[in-house]
Amino acid sequence: MLAIFDKSVAKYPEGLKTPKAEAGGSLTDHFSSLNPGAVTMNLGSSGSMAYATEKQNPLLPRLFAVVDDIFCLFHGHIENIPLLKQQYGLSKNATEVSIVIEAYRTLRDRGPYPADHVVRDLHGKFAFVLFDSSSKAVFIAADADGGVPFFWGTNSEDSLLLSDDIEIIKKGCGNSYAPFPKGCFFTSSGGLQSFEHPLSKVKPVPRVDSKGEVCGADFTVDAQSKKEPVMPRVGSAANWSSGY
Repeated sequence: MLAIFDKSVAKYPEGLKTPKAEAGGSLTDHFSSLNPGAVTMNLGSSGSMAYATEKQNPLLPRLFAVVDDIFCLFHGHIENIPLLKQQYGLSKNATEVSIVIEAYRTLRDRGPYPADHVVRDLHGKFAFVLFDSSSKAVFIAADADGGVPFFWGTNSEDSLLLSDDIEIIKKGCGNSYAPFPKGCFFTSSGGLQSFEHPLSKVKPVPRVDSKGEVCGADFTVDAQSKKEPVMPRVGSAANWSSGY
């Protein structure tokens, strides 16, 4: 899968970009050339998304859905689907991608739980990228164990790129890439946060490749730093993401 977001939608965290970032060109075209059955979506000035179901692990499938202008790419498997279906009032045919979209909608519409609680409730091996075209917001996360390959980076145009294919990321980002941090989620307004340690900040640690060159950054929880806890909100007057 592949997602490209303009900097106005998803501002990458400090430390991810290195001086050798490269322009990605038409990376969606390149993705399609490598995956003849790929589906691509143009998100206008916000970016683009693409996915393919060929050559995938049947135990960790790639799924895609659009609900009420919310686009979501999901890779992996959630173990506690029955419980989450009941929690979000979904039908028995709901899949992992349906659950993620409904979880986001609950958050966006000022549900009673903070975002880190919602992501932490997803048990399994997964990575997902969600784009809400109505609010021009992204919601991205990966499980705590890094159960599926998931990478992110930035190109010379300051766009944020995400993919489960490291070669695609390298082509689009040059040296400005890294594995997406385990146990973390990223939102347009709140940036990168840990759902395992929500009261601690996340800091970049420069990555060095086998040639001794800086290659993006790994992000780790800074146990010495603490954030003020955010009280859950009630009502429906504002976008949930403004508080995270």
